[in-house]
Amino acid sequence: MAGVLLAAVMFPVVGGLGLASNRAADTVDQTSGELTKAELPLVTTVLDMHGAPIAYMYDQYRIPVPSSGISDTMKAAIIAIEDKRFFEHKGVDWQGIARAAAKAGVDGGASQGASTLTQQYVKNYLAFVVGKGEQEAYEKATEATIGRKISEARIATQLEQRMSKDEILTGYLNIVPFGNGTFGVGAAAKTYFDTTPDKLTVPQAAMLAGLVNEPSRLNPGAAVEPAIKRRNTVIDKMRENGAFGSDPKVAEEKAAEYKAADIGVVPDLRLLPNSCVGAGDGPVYGFFCRYLIDYLEKAGIPFEQLKRGGYTVHTTLDPVATRAAKDAAESQVPKTQPGVANAMAVVQPGEDKHRVRALAANRDFGNDADAGQSAYSIPAEVTRFGAGSIYKVFTAAAAMEKGVAGIDRMVDVPATYTSKAYKNGDKPYTVKNAGTYKDKITLTEALATSPNTSFIILEEQAGLNNVVDMAYRLGLRESMQGVNSAGDPLKADGSNGPSQGDQYKRDNSGSFTLGAGPTSVLELSNVAATIMSGGRWCPPTPVEKLVDRNGKQVQLKETACDQAVEPDLANALANGMSADVKPGGTAAGAARDWSRPMIGKTGTTENHWSVAFMGATPQYAGAVMTFTDGVAPQVICNSSPPRLCGTNDAAGVFGGQVAAPTWFNAMRVIHEPLETKPLPPVNPKYR
Repeated sequence: MAGVLLAAVMFPVVGGLGLASNRAADTVDQTSGELTKAELPLVTTVLDMHGAPIAYMYDQYRIPVPSSGISDTMKAAIIAIEDKRFFEHKGVDWQGIARAAAKAGVDGGASQGASTLTQQYVKNYLAFVVGKGEQEAYEKATEATIGRKISEARIATQLEQRMSKDEILTGYLNIVPFGNGTFGVGAAAKTYFDTTPDKLTVPQAAMLAGLVNEPSRLNPGAAVEPAIKRRNTVIDKMRENGAFGSDPKVAEEKAAEYKAADIGVVPDLRLLPNSCVGAGDGPVYGFFCRYLIDYLEKAGIPFEQLKRGGYTVHTTLDPVATRAAKDAAESQVPKTQPGVANAMAVVQPGEDKHRVRALAANRDFGNDADAGQSAYSIPAEVTRFGAGSIYKVFTAAAAMEKGVAGIDRMVDVPATYTSKAYKNGDKPYTVKNAGTYKDKITLTEALATSPNTSFIILEEQAGLNNVVDMAYRLGLRESMQGVNSAGDPLKADGSNGPSQGDQYKRDNSGSFTLGAGPTSVLELSNVAATIMSGGRWCPPTPVEKLVDRNGKQVQLKETACDQAVEPDLANALANGMSADVKPGGTAAGAARDWSRPMIGKTGTTENHWSVAFMGATPQYAGAVMTFTDGVAPQVICNSSPPRLCGTNDAAGVFGGQVAAPTWFNAMRVIHEPLETKPLPPVNPKYR
């Protein structure tokens, strides 16, 4: 029987099946070659800007270790219980296979036992490396048929010609599952004993070796007695295999001592946190983490690859800024406040990179809505709600670029204005102001006090298409071209288009400057960063660098920076936005005790479903949006804390009352160690 099986393993079938068999042999050769240099699924580690871990991502928790990093005790334990003739055979135990085949028959029926460690290495490699641990692949790699056994044996015999016994043993110990989501002896030693494989004691090594047989049933974290019983069986096998010396009496005494030890597992298994609720403060860092995954996906690193690649992701996350933003957002709106979200993004300006330093919200990151959690990236995704009068910044920029406005030039402020260019359906488009103004004020005063009529007039003079394009150029790229007017991401087939920006142009909607459409908090923050970077737009990146498992930096497919507007225009616009925080400005109340030069603009949507504030210093830019995140949008009332109050907007909140205080409370902490810097000078061209 062994001779028949040997022939099946070593030689192709003759006749008409010869070609197919040779091709199969080629596949076996390729597979056995891959086994000698297999890239195991490894854990990706995500670090903050200081190098501290904030999250881990993996399919299989594995800490690979070299042979020198595994104790002889661990090697002896696994050989004793799984393959005591490991150093004697050439990859296959022919007598064992023959016995199994004789028991089951040679007609393809079930076959059991007789697997060497080399064969088990092959089986586990095919199941967990090639098959990624997926159920179908696992079943294929472990199916109890004589055909599968023959294929496995064939690869094993070739593998032993390519690898040393120690390499095979090390490879095996780095692949096999040990239960509780751990793979390989490195992760197992850490999980169960909070140690490393080179320091495993005999009882510890024996318990781990015993787990390989049935890791679920023998889980030492739950099934203590079965785990100890199996461990003691391994210890007896080690004694029989000579692991405790040649003197029978001494070996018996040592075995008895080892078996008397308690299980020794750490009280709380050292399980590695997985994905965005990670090693750092998951409820706080999770929004940044979620954005990171989405960003890397677009940059050419799919999430599945991230979870298996063993990368080290050096991110831009600033833990101080993130905590400050979280505390500020939650102090204005409690995390469990029904239907009211308060989100903040912080971006560092720069001409070569716009680094995302914080993404936070009053909500915690997670799946328990009743506990005030959200798994959506509230600060990064395009919300369904608008930023209100912040959009007047785009109108001002477009008008300045066209030469019809300057920051010191007067603009008309009629109490009511009926547009000559825009319609409200079939009716004239008429707007009015929320407060009382002088007949004429400077553009700087208009940006600070926000009269609606002035900006409708400027929008007419600059051209609506130019204003929409300016919003895109300065930073609202996803908001303008990635979603439709409902805030839904555009489908590849264009079936739910057009984009929000294109629809405003198509409908000739003068209301654009009033900012009612879907907006991303992060993109608002990046708009401020673009203005403070001399008009240089860069994608808001969460990645400093990505390093692969071999220490080589990976080049990402990131969008290149571009000059959105000329530097002089950006610098003039910054100065034109500097009065909102001064007496008379809409954010003056929130800016008490703030003395640093900065830009700022508040926004409130007409129905009070959302309010916002966008601001920046030369060092940091940020934006806050407060909006309704319940099933049915309602007015946000100006109470303490803000609450939903139906459809009556009489007491609706304004951007200077919730969003702006959130911004200032966070930025005071972030700027505390920094020197005060002035705004850039203004070219007289834009005065």
